[in-house]
Amino acid sequence: MSAFSTRLTKTHKVSIAGTAAAAVAALTFSLVPGNASADTETKALSSAPVAAIADVGTAQTTVAKQQAAAAAKAKADAAAKKKAAAAAAAAKKKAAAAAAAKKKAAAAKAAAKKRAKAQAASRAAARKPIYANNLDGWIRESLDIMKKHHIPGTYNGLHRNIMRESSGNPNAINGWDINAINGVPSIGLLQVIKPTFDAYHVAGTKHSQYDPVANITAAANYAADRYGSIDNVNSAY
Repeated sequence: MSAFSTRLTKTHKVSIAGTAAAAVAALTFSLVPGNASADTETKALSSAPVAAIADVGTAQTTVAKQQAAAAAKAKADAAAKKKAAAAAAAAKKKAAAAAAAKKKAAAAKAAAKKRAKAQAASRAAARKPIYANNLDGWIRESLDIMKKHHIPGTYNGLHRNIMRESSGNPNAINGWDINAINGVPSIGLLQVIKPTFDAYHVAGTKHSQYDPVANITAAANYAADRYGSIDNVNSAY
């Protein structure tokens, strides 16, 4: 090679330097986009786990909220159930108390009624007169019965007629008058025949002509019907 061919001129040096600069610039330009893309991908890859973690956290929060809500509901349901049970128990207790009070009131009422009845019977027994078993007692008892049945007559009217008819003998029998002849003799204190005694017998007295009180009362009842009162009778009647 000659000296001409191996020696670079100034012009050649400038040309070579320009070409080299251009190549470097091209290389640099071509590398920059590649590096930018890699950086974006790196950033995308590095942000992916963060997004996943955020999703997991959100899911965990949702589950926790659901669990808390379920627990709160269960607690509220248990409280409501407990309250309802307490209310039912209270109502049952109140009903039992009311039933007991009603039973007690009924028992008290029955006891009061029983006491009142016993007291009334006691007063009645205390008020009930005791009649002597003699003419005076028989007349007085007859007068009380006559008063209840609105049969007129006085002690004197009864006593006067009794003494005339039987002399006060409750077993006296007339065996000679027309009634005796007809088979229905006059019997007792006021000498009453059987048909008359039966027709004018007063309830509450014995059904016997020989019973003093029954005899007096029946005779007074007959006399009241026929004469207005035993007091108006002064002879055989």
